[in-house]
Amino acid sequence: MTRRILIRATGTARPGQLAGLGRALARCGARLLDINQSVTFGIVSLEALVGLDEDAALEATLNEAGDELGLDVQAVQVSADDYQHWTVQAGQPRLILTLLAPRLPAGILAEVGALTAEHGLTVELIHRLSGREPLDGEAPEYGACVECWLRGEEVDLEALREKALALGAMHGVDIAIQEDSIWRRHRRLVCFDMDSTLIQAEVIDELARRHGVYDEVAAVTERAMRGELDFQQSFRERMSKLKGLDESVLNEIAESLPLMDGVERLMKHLKRLGYRTVILSGGFTYFARHLQKHLGFDEIHANELVIENGKVTGDVREPIVDADRKAALLQEIAEREGLCLEQTIAVGDGANDLKMLATAGLGIAYRAKPLVRSRARQSISTLGLDAVLYLIGYRQGDLEALEPSSK
Repeated sequence: MTRRILIRATGTARPGQLAGLGRALARCGARLLDINQSVTFGIVSLEALVGLDEDAALEATLNEAGDELGLDVQAVQVSADDYQHWTVQAGQPRLILTLLAPRLPAGILAEVGALTAEHGLTVELIHRLSGREPLDGEAPEYGACVECWLRGEEVDLEALREKALALGAMHGVDIAIQEDSIWRRHRRLVCFDMDSTLIQAEVIDELARRHGVYDEVAAVTERAMRGELDFQQSFRERMSKLKGLDESVLNEIAESLPLMDGVERLMKHLKRLGYRTVILSGGFTYFARHLQKHLGFDEIHANELVIENGKVTGDVREPIVDADRKAALLQEIAEREGLCLEQTIAVGDGANDLKMLATAGLGIAYRAKPLVRSRARQSISTLGLDAVLYLIGYRQGDLEALEPSSK
């Protein structure tokens, strides 16, 4: 009768250890059923599940090999019940939990461990996506990011995310939880809001300041936030306040738009990796075109200001890009490009981005207000916009390999 044996080997990593253990197992007539090996901080950890049809001097053979290879080797017989349990567990859905912050406090590990245990989840793997902390003690250049693979029976994702959001807020850490799937590393379309997402400004506010009507525009915005006006009503009323603004002011503002932290690095890597990038904005094409020229977006969809005789008329051309339009455009572009929605990413900060975020395969609220963070499936608040790369699953080392200087 076939026996199933779990082999565990640990020790200081050095070349030839896998070959040596493999030869020892072969001498015993073992069949390889499963294997996993990792090296962390110079320590190798290898687990192999083997099948053995007849009695053999397995333990003595492995101990001899371990002495030669500098490894502590243990062999444990696996019961049929344990094997069945492992098989069932391996078939359970996997979740990816990502921790992001300028620096990660050690205490967050205990909190995350307790949270996952509360929901019956096993931490299968923990690995670092960010670069190591410099020896001079400075924070890592692109922040700290650790990814945890979780397995367990079906869980209430909404409840888990709600608790993770509260936990992250307590520790100054972003905690993102997403379902693992084949699409995670095969997303191809990324759609961005513009104002307060790609740039550190709300353009309509900047225009209103330059035209001397900021307080009037802010009052309309406040009415919209109280629910007295919908987006299109408030947008048209705010636009009417800009009537007569000189076109030269638009160019001055466009040339001085403050970019969001990390946006240039993010766009550089997305382009190199072959993603299609799109701006879907309730702002204005005048400024979106400026970003397109500077950052290389493939296409833009925003509101077109009507300008006559060098002056803003206070009107915009139809259709107005509102929340529904953003979500519809994302779907239309994906269909045109031959992509399924699971291959799309959307990033935004406002309530008018929520439908777009919900439509995308990966929707990310970026430096958003609490209400938007609570409704979005994922959020980033502690790092630059390039932290989106971590949520897609890229290691910093992967990205450094794309740099021309590294070739």
